[in-house]
Amino acid sequence: MQAVGSVLPSQFRFPRSSLPAGASKRCHRLLTSLSTASDSSAAIRLVRKFVASSSKSTSLQALSFLISHSSPFSLHLYQTLSEAPWFQFNPKLAASLISLLEDQHCTLDALTLLSQSASGLRFPRDLALFHCELIDAFSDRGLKVQVHRSYARLKEIPFSGRRPYESMIKGMCLMKMPEEAEVFLREMGLAGFKPSPFEFRQVLQAYGRVGAFAEMTRVLESMKENGMALDTLSANTVLSCYGDHGKFSEMVSWIQKMRESGVGFSIRTFNSVLNSCPTIVMITKNVSSLPPSIEALYRKVDESSPCSNESLLLRELVNFPLLSTMLDWSDSEVKLDLHGLHLVSAYVIILLWMEKIRSCFVAGKVVPLEFSIVCGSGKHSKIIGESPLKKLVSVMMFQLKSPLKIDRNNAGKFVAKGKKVRDWLC
Repeated sequence: MQAVGSVLPSQFRFPRSSLPAGASKRCHRLLTSLSTASDSSAAIRLVRKFVASSSKSTSLQALSFLISHSSPFSLHLYQTLSEAPWFQFNPKLAASLISLLEDQHCTLDALTLLSQSASGLRFPRDLALFHCELIDAFSDRGLKVQVHRSYARLKEIPFSGRRPYESMIKGMCLMKMPEEAEVFLREMGLAGFKPSPFEFRQVLQAYGRVGAFAEMTRVLESMKENGMALDTLSANTVLSCYGDHGKFSEMVSWIQKMRESGVGFSIRTFNSVLNSCPTIVMITKNVSSLPPSIEALYRKVDESSPCSNESLLLRELVNFPLLSTMLDWSDSEVKLDLHGLHLVSAYVIILLWMEKIRSCFVAGKVVPLEFSIVCGSGKHSKIIGESPLKKLVSVMMFQLKSPLKIDRNNAGKFVAKGKKVRDWLC
């Protein structure tokens, strides 16, 4: 194996802010210690000490973290773990490490580990699936030569199944090679394995991401010819691709087509569309001067970007009744759950929520006992306990002089009595 240098290269130091929020405390400590290690000898001692005092699950979790952070000590941790009596070969983990070594130009280490891994697999099926994992891992890092090398080896193995085609289609799409992906899509069908909507959507998205919209539309037609009706997932993919390239007119037309075709909207639809609108995103970032109503937001967007179609796109978007599916209304409580929404989407939904509640009161609907907005307390945020969504709701409620306050029993929920909300909005 190639020796690790005596000094930890600066490009491999791990900033504290990049540590995964869900990691165990022990993994956090290991990663933090490695990030401050000044030489490889000290870091290797830390790794060995960590393995000696850690459980199987914690050790494997740490290895995944080191690989995902491109740590130069990933191989040493893998070798140390492989000596443990409980260690079992994991093709996905090994493939991830091999791809990291190739990416770091440690070719000898990568080939040695690949050879050792392959020699331990006695059945053709296991060997074929290992090479599929290699294709997945190499394509994740954009290693085109290694992807094709693994596929060439895969074709020499007496194994028949869908997985090799699935891996190559995914790999070509990840590496922005939609034409090649479509070739494998056709080959998959000719081999007797009918491509699923998932494979079609990958090719669809790959064409859209590189701005090849004519080809993207052609793939959509191909899906239709193969009996795959337009659904929300495919529609969201198209909207996201148009949004990535600022094609607002096309997005408006596509939303209209979704409405005419009866294709439902989802939270992801809302997120994809609004995240594509730079003016609206910029407005949301300036929380100190947020427009207080949906009409005020329309005016602000028109003033800030008069030559774009962002305002028209926003109007088309809010015409879909997504809010109704999110609103849980009963005599005791009216609850709005914002989980899954990105910041700009949550802001627009709250404006629509205010408008909806006001219209219900005007129409004479019975006032519930309580209103609530659920936004979470930040357990899954990049910095635990600091929820950007909760901060946005808090600022909005303060600026709008809303009676909704943080619940004493639930830090991720804003509550107020029904009559107070009625008095506020009416």
